[in-house]
Amino acid sequence: MPTYAYRCRVCAESFELTRPMRESGAPAPCPSGHDDTVKLLTTVALTGAAPSPAPAGGGCCGGGCCGG
Repeated sequence: MPTYAYRCRVCAESFELTRPMRESGAPAPCPSGHDDTVKLLTTVALTGAAPSPAPAGGGCCGGGCCGG
């Protein structure tokens, strides 16, 4: 199940809830009991994949094809 991050607008506390995707838009009271919360936008980090190296030579980035 995914984890969603929320912030309370009353006490400014951030918290997370693990819940099914079908409940992602359901109200989420903060741990202090306040109901005025907002779901935060989170990003997913992809790990284990190294970035591809830039191609060496050729092209207009130093390969001499730009009429230099």
